[in-house]
Parts: sequence; structure tokens; C-alpha cells
Amino acid sequence: MADDKSKRDFRDRNKVSSDDDYEVNFFALQNNITPEQVRELIRKHGSDRATLTEAAKALPAQ
Repeated sequence: MADDKSKRDFRDRNKVSSDDDYEVNFFALQNNITPEQVRELIRKHGSDRATLTEAAKALPAQ
């Protein structure tokens, strides 16, 4: 489902929401990992996009 466009606060752009399947799938595609791995990284490292990207790079290649 699309984000609510009436909410104009853009502070969450540097976060990945584990509740939003679109965001999880998009992040997974960007980093060549599975959505399950994304959710596991969020549980371990939090939702900060930069931290998650670094953690995804550290995963073994598939």
C-alpha cells in the first residue's frame, strides 16, 4: 500500500520499515538479499538504512 501522501514529514527516508512489504522487498532487491534476510537484519541492527546496507554487504554472497 502506498504511503499517506498527506503526511509531509520526510524524516523516515533513512529508515526501512519491516512492516511495509514494499520497502523490505525494494531494499532486498537493491542489496541482492532475501526479504527474510532484510527482516533479520532489522531485528539485529535496527531500521537505519545506512547501517542495514553495510550489514547486507557483509553477508556472504548467494
